[in-house]
Amino acid sequence: MLNNIINLNNPLFGKVEEIKNKTTRVNMQKLDGKSLDIVSENIQNLKELFPEVFSEGKIDFTKLQEELGEFTDKENERYNFTWNGKQEAKRIAQTPSTGTLRPCKEDSKDWDTTQNLYIEGDNLEVLKLLQKSYHKKVKMIYIDPPYNTGKDFVYKDNFRDNIKNYMEQTGQIDSDGNRLSTNSDTNGRYHSDWLSMMYPRLKLARNLLKDDGVIFISIDDNEVANLRKLCDEVFGEDNFVSEFIWEKKKKPSFLHKNVGKLSEYILCYVKNTEYTFPFSIETTTEGKKYPLNNAGNSINKLIFPAKTIKFNMEDCIIKPQDMSEGNIITKLLTELVVKNNLNDNEFVLEGEWRYSQNKVNEIIENNETIVISKIPFRPNHIKIGGEIKKMKNNFSPTHYKMETNEDATEQIISLLNKDLFDNPKPLKLIKTLLQSITYMEDNSVVLDFFSGSATTAHSIMKLNYEDNKSRKYICVQLPEETDVTSEAYKAGYKNICEIGKERIRRAGEKIIDDNPDKDLSKLDIGFKVYKLDSSNIKEWDSDFDNLETNLLDAVDNIKSDRTSQDLLYEILLKYGLDLTLPIEELTIEGKTVYNIGHGALVVCLDDNITIKVVEAIAEFIKEQVVYDEEKKKRHARVVFKDKSFADTNVKTNAIQILKQFDIDEVVSI
Repeated sequence: MLNNIINLNNPLFGKVEEIKNKTTRVNMQKLDGKSLDIVSENIQNLKELFPEVFSEGKIDFTKLQEELGEFTDKENERYNFTWNGKQEAKRIAQTPSTGTLRPCKEDSKDWDTTQNLYIEGDNLEVLKLLQKSYHKKVKMIYIDPPYNTGKDFVYKDNFRDNIKNYMEQTGQIDSDGNRLSTNSDTNGRYHSDWLSMMYPRLKLARNLLKDDGVIFISIDDNEVANLRKLCDEVFGEDNFVSEFIWEKKKKPSFLHKNVGKLSEYILCYVKNTEYTFPFSIETTTEGKKYPLNNAGNSINKLIFPAKTIKFNMEDCIIKPQDMSEGNIITKLLTELVVKNNLNDNEFVLEGEWRYSQNKVNEIIENNETIVISKIPFRPNHIKIGGEIKKMKNNFSPTHYKMETNEDATEQIISLLNKDLFDNPKPLKLIKTLLQSITYMEDNSVVLDFFSGSATTAHSIMKLNYEDNKSRKYICVQLPEETDVTSEAYKAGYKNICEIGKERIRRAGEKIIDDNPDKDLSKLDIGFKVYKLDSSNIKEWDSDFDNLETNLLDAVDNIKSDRTSQDLLYEILLKYGLDLTLPIEELTIEGKTVYNIGHGALVVCLDDNITIKVVEAIAEFIKEQVVYDEEKKKRHARVVFKDKSFADTNVKTNAIQILKQFDIDEVVSI
């Protein structure tokens, strides 16, 4: 078959003859009494000669032709990153979720006051459900996804019924007997399956980031190249920040192919470089901590918001976070010289420069964008004890040596008394990333949708304690069952979520116990637990064999095993409200009424609603919500169950009564 594409004058013909000779020789061998797979041997020989023509274990015959000197013209040839299944991955990112999040107060801590969320479920579905409530609200995302090592799993996304996927994976139903799938490197779609798993999740995650939001993704050698290309597509090449190197081990692992493996990577992208304030990431040199940048111009463009940047004519001293050794000296220049969008001033103190006061005033007045150098800026002088000392420029701004996986394991053991998790991330690593992005804000929302051992939640509590801020987290984790032979299972943890929740509980209590003399009333060590499930509302099924049952379901469309609390939080999700909003539970005319946002949303899910109840609810809203004179209405929503009304007359009159009180939206479910 190869002869059909071979030019006998081509110098590569000899290599093909070599393949044929090798193929002939293998027929002479005998192994364990079984005939040899000649095709496999031929493919292996071909791979030795032309490794570049193989993709995911299969031969690209067009590439083979090219290696043998036969080229065909390609009119549409262009740079492109694609894989088998990419279109399906795009489709699933756009498919609405069929599920909901059910509150689980018994697993939660400080339910009524906490601003933190711990969500159990397939993160693809959870990300879809969070789209309305947390669109453009997340300041930072950190994830530690499966690395696709050939031994770990990928999530088996079901493109037909995605909530069914979650039910299958958590063992609630079983269609093919497999909850999770190990993505073996012998799989013909080894890389494609992993990319198809990651693409929709990253696409949905980007929607949740604020315009100045940042994402960090841990990864190792197996998929770092593909992840970089994938993120270039999802976030944009211009929004790539860096590929940080983290030394994850104290000693190299000699089980990694032919080298002693010591490090892995953290990819960093911003949502929009136009709006992202520069980072202030620290590293270590000779035992001292220095920031990588003190105004941080590792981002191309820096927007100075009016009313927040104030400069004095004299020297100004900027103190970076955790800079216990001293302050960084900076100076305002009297003149500003910029050529080709780069600073062209004489350096002050051998490397430090700033805009003049007059220029800064002009920038603030005009709300302009300042274009600065792409070269990461690092100060080379610090002031220690009144003496200016020069810093040695002997470290890489993208290489980090801090705590390792071994340290992370010790941190879990110290809290839970046993080694319960493989390859956890250490606190200091995550704290450093958090600090670099959230140091200027008090209430940043941080998302981790591969939560694992809950290092992100632990790091946020610890950092909030240290700098007295109020960062909030949303952690998402599939309740993957622990192996029955594992230490975690023997210790009573039936799934990963149980380990994560217990770690958060103990970590928060430890901070309180270790600091009895400090006022930590502001510190939030609680979390609300939600669990992914199918919708509380029954779907209409037009199966004529079960028509009578379906008609009854249409009358009572709420599932029998669901509570008013379940319904309430599904309503919050549908309206795009924060799941940590305070909810006031009232009794009005003997009925339970939920008041969210001081009357902005009022929900009554009790049965036998009368005119008297409706009027009382209307009076309550009138007291709570200010009348909009311009639009002649009160911006309030009222929600009832469709079957709640005493009769059809009450339902009809309820709408009219509420309209008389200028309430602009009445809904039944």
